[in-house]
Amino acid sequence: MMDTFKLFFSCVGVFFILYMIGYASFLFLAVTVGSSTLYQLRRRNPLKNELLQHYYVPVTIVVPAHNEEVTIQSTVQSLLSLEYTLYEIVIVDDGSTDQTAQLLRETFRMHQVARPIHRSIPCQEAVAVFETQEFKVPITLICKKNGGKADALNMGINASRYPYFICMDADSVLQYDSLEKIVRPVLEDGNVVAVGGAVRPCNGAEIQNGRVISYHMPRQILPCMQVLEYDRSFLAARILFDKFNGSIIISGAFGLFKKSVVIDAGGYDATTMGEDMELVVKLHVFCREHGLAYRVRYATDAICWTQAPEKLEDLCKQRRRWHIGLFQTMTRHRRMLANPKYGLVGLISYLYFLIYELLSPYIELFGLATIAVAFAVDLINVPFMILFFIIYVLYSAILSLTAFFARIHTIDLKLIFSDVLKAIGLCVLEVSCLRFILAWVRATALIGYKKKKQAWGTIERKKINFD
Repeated sequence: MMDTFKLFFSCVGVFFILYMIGYASFLFLAVTVGSSTLYQLRRRNPLKNELLQHYYVPVTIVVPAHNEEVTIQSTVQSLLSLEYTLYEIVIVDDGSTDQTAQLLRETFRMHQVARPIHRSIPCQEAVAVFETQEFKVPITLICKKNGGKADALNMGINASRYPYFICMDADSVLQYDSLEKIVRPVLEDGNVVAVGGAVRPCNGAEIQNGRVISYHMPRQILPCMQVLEYDRSFLAARILFDKFNGSIIISGAFGLFKKSVVIDAGGYDATTMGEDMELVVKLHVFCREHGLAYRVRYATDAICWTQAPEKLEDLCKQRRRWHIGLFQTMTRHRRMLANPKYGLVGLISYLYFLIYELLSPYIELFGLATIAVAFAVDLINVPFMILFFIIYVLYSAILSLTAFFARIHTIDLKLIFSDVLKAIGLCVLEVSCLRFILAWVRATALIGYKKKKQAWGTIERKKINFD
C-alpha cells in the first residue's frame, strides 16, 4: 500500500513540476514582453504623429445599463469630454427598476422620438426611444424589456449609425484620448475586426475631464490586490497574445468592433454569462471558416477606468460569473482545441485558457489536497515544500511588481512612497492568499450553474469621481 502511495505522489509531483514550469514560463514571457512593449510605446509616442483631424473612424459608443443610477451620469459626462470628432452615444436601459432612465432624460434634456429600429440581430423590442442633439455629439436612450447584457448590446448595435461600435460598461469612464488610441489599429490595418482597450481599476484615481490628475493605490486592501493582478495577468498576458493574433477575450468594459462582421457572425450570445469572450472567439471562428483575412488587436494605450469590487462578496460574484462564462465559451467552441484550421488561436490560446484558466482552480485545489494527504501519511518533505512555496510566492510577486511599475512608469503616473510599500506588501498577500480564495470560488462556480439565469451581475457601485 505504501509503495502505491509513493508512486502516486511521485507522479503527482512530476505533473505539478511540469505544470508550474509551464505557468511560470508563460508569466515570465508575458511580463517581459508586456513591459518591453510598454517601454517601446512610451519611447515611440513622442516621435509619432497624432491622428490628423480628417483621419477619424466614425464610432458608436454602446453603453448597456441595468440599475446604474449611481454611475450612469458620470459615465455619459465622461464620454462627452472625449477628444474625438465623429461619434455618437447610445445607452440601452435594459429594464432598470431604479432611476437610471429618468436621470438620463432629465440631466441631458432628452425627448421621446418615434424612431424605428431595424433588428439586424435578434433582440427584444424597444419600449421607448429618447434623443438629444444639444451636446457635442448625439445621445440616444433606448428603454427595453429586461433581456440581459448581451441582449442590450445587440439592441445598441442595431440602433448604431456608424460602421464601428464600442461596447463599454455603465460604471466606467474613458480617458480623454481613448477613442483616438483604440481606432488607430483600424487605420493601420483594414483587416482589423476588433480591438481591446486596457481596463484599469479606477479605485484611488481622481479623474477630471477624462484626465487623471492624481493617482494612488486604493485605500482598501482588496482593490489594491486587484490592481496588481490586473497588471500581471490581464495587461501583460493580452499584450503577449496580441503579438500573434491570439487574443480570444476583449473585456466588455471597453472594446471596439467592426459592426458588419459582428452582425454576420450573429452578434452577442444572450445565453452565456461571458458574452464578451464568446463574441471574440466567435469572430475568430467565423473569419477562419469563411476564409476572411482578419486581425484582433489590443491597444495598450487606450485606457478605460472601471470600478474594482471593494467587498470580497462582490469580487466572488464577479469571478464566479467570469468562470461560468469561460466554461460556456470553451465548451461551445471546443472544436478549436489543437485544430490547425484555427491556427495559433487553437494551438496556443485555446490550450492556455483551457489549462491555466478553466482547469487551473481544480488543479490547484487538487494539489493542496494531495499535500494534505501526503503530510498525513508522512510522505512529504516539509522543509522542501515550505521552500518551494516561498520561491513560488517571491517569483510571482516579482513578476507582479515588474508589470505594475512598468505600467506606472510608462504612463507617467506618480506614486508616493507609502503606495510603493503597499504594492510590495500586498503583492505577496495577493499571490499567497487571495489567489487560493478565488481558486475555490472558481472551482465551485459550476455547481448548479445551469439553473442560474443569464441575469445582470449585482455589484455595489460608488459614484465615480469624474469632476
